[in-house]
Amino acid sequence: MKRTSRDIRTANRYEVLRRLIAASPTSRQELAAATGLSLATVATLVGELLELRLVTEVGFEDSAGGRPRGLIAVDASGGALIGVDIAETYVHVELFDLALNVLARAEEQLRPDGSRPEQVAGRVAAAVAAVVDRAGTRAARVLGVGVSVPGQVDRDTGVVEYAANWQWHGVPLLDLLAGLLPYPLHLDNPLRACTVAELWFGAARGRDDAVVVNLGTGVGAGLALGGGLHRGVSNSAGEWGHTTLVLDGRPCHCGGHGCVETYVGAPGIMQHLRELGPHSPLLHPDDQTATIDALARAAVEGDPVARAVVRETARYLGAGISDLINLLNPEVVVLSSWVAARLGEPLLDEVRRAVARHALRRPLAATEIVLSPIPTDPVSLGAATFALEGALRSVRQRSGTTVTTGRAATTGRAVATGRAVATGRAVATGRAVATGRAVAAGSRTAPSS
Repeated sequence: MKRTSRDIRTANRYEVLRRLIAASPTSRQELAAATGLSLATVATLVGELLELRLVTEVGFEDSAGGRPRGLIAVDASGGALIGVDIAETYVHVELFDLALNVLARAEEQLRPDGSRPEQVAGRVAAAVAAVVDRAGTRAARVLGVGVSVPGQVDRDTGVVEYAANWQWHGVPLLDLLAGLLPYPLHLDNPLRACTVAELWFGAARGRDDAVVVNLGTGVGAGLALGGGLHRGVSNSAGEWGHTTLVLDGRPCHCGGHGCVETYVGAPGIMQHLRELGPHSPLLHPDDQTATIDALARAAVEGDPVARAVVRETARYLGAGISDLINLLNPEVVVLSSWVAARLGEPLLDEVRRAVARHALRRPLAATEIVLSPIPTDPVSLGAATFALEGALRSVRQRSGTTVTTGRAATTGRAVATGRAVATGRAVATGRAVATGRAVAAGSRTAPSS
């Protein structure tokens, strides 16, 4: 799709703010050098961000033979962003300031009999309300909520087209949430969320080509190619978990057999444990988290069954990652999400050995394989950037007045203009309505792409 001038302006504004979040304070000159934009363009964009009170002037620095340079930094207190990580077994929510520091967390558990769309939406609403309350944040300061949900997502319509593990088809999740939450909402997939998090703050930072392997109940591979997030033509890129690893292998929720996910996702790892240690006390048949936690502890302690399960998991995972390395030739492969975090170094060591057996020598020599260094939940962090970009995308300037045009929540499609809407409540402003500077969120676009 051809980008409009507004799309380009939004992307430039987003890139400038991203650079400021990564390295504040900084000067307009440094921003121009880092982004490749002209100094005049950067000055205009910074002016807009100052007008929105998303950034602030923080002083001056000496320059070589000229006037002192003004320094700009993100105004961390200028608003709040919420990132929602919906997984097959839990809903994890974090509230961030504008510098993407975590201010509050909440989690709700999802049971197998609680995965109907309206049940999941209710859990999300409860967790979002909890973080807003714990952070002591006024609702008007929340610029938006980014929601990550496993499956194939249409981010423009807010519909989950297909979620294999829940057998969701065409679920209008954003509309369900809009009836429960008074904030702008932005829907996407955990593969995109964790990849953005790694590009901004993690092991893919400063890399042009990266693969982020998401290991949880489900499995996928987020892709950063040429310095930007790769989505594919229908926002479906990265469904590596549903590529065939073993012909006529284990049945998968997607209807196929032998998918990568069935051997390296949490249920697949539990199946390895059943096969290698059928009477092992490490197995908690109805609890993925407890089983993976027990395996992780036992592997570190040298338990032979646990070590065998990790080695078997890495054998399949290494073969799958080798395919990604041979196909994409990335600079880094990042093992992310909760299974990778819990199994940690023992899994990483075995994966590296397995990859060395399968990958071609030349692409492998250029690739690092690492664990995600992000200390918080990477999916929630990435989802929060969806909300941030939506807030920037929805803003346009008219005669010096900030106007917001994003998707509002409560009734689904209200528009904020710096005054209260018909219900008597402004939708997702970054600060008090009386200032006339409302900031709302619109649809999600890709970072740096």
